[in-house]
Amino acid sequence: MNEEVHQKQLRIRYIRVLEKFLTRTISLLKLENFNYELFKVRTLKNYEELKKAKFIELYSPYYSLIQDFINKTMMYVNEHSDSFENERNTLLKDANLLQKEKNKNSYTKDKHKNQKFNDEY
Repeated sequence: MNEEVHQKQLRIRYIRVLEKFLTRTISLLKLENFNYELFKVRTLKNYEELKKAKFIELYSPYYSLIQDFINKTMMYVNEHSDSFENERNTLLKDANLLQKEKNKNSYTKDKHKNQKFNDEY
């Protein structure tokens, strides 16, 4: 049982580091006065924190998309065009799709909402 608890802690820690990297990267990309050099420095720093956490295989589509987003971000940081504008737009689009994937389960339609409340008047 102790090993199971330890695995859960490692998994939660890794998920938190992934989401922290994602939120920090998105906030940097959404800045009105976007500066590529600042983005590069902070992204590399965040990536170092991510590398400190032990890698755990996650099977959820949301977390696999986060890992793809991180890989794409690091690829763009290392190899980018002169203006970085196309890469920034691509990353923002991917970030929006990630948010949509995360919120997908919370926006379910009530199929029988008329039958749920009946005050018999």
